[in-house]
Amino acid sequence: MTAITIMVEPGKCQGHARCYSFAPEIFDLDDEGYIALEKIIVSGEDEELAREAVEACPENALKIVGE
Repeated sequence: MTAITIMVEPGKCQGHARCYSFAPEIFDLDDEGYIALEKIIVSGEDEELAREAVEACPENALKIVGE
């Protein structure tokens, strides 16, 4: 498997942390509960988990790019 890239739109993130609940090893949160990075590279072994986390975002603040 190859790596995927997840882009985060910080203005859309409302701090629900659903992505973190699916994959805390992928998504780092800041002290206020928002995603700390705007671009996240995910290894192939974590791809399925990352996709589930992206789908779980109620604000659609996460997008998989390059597909």
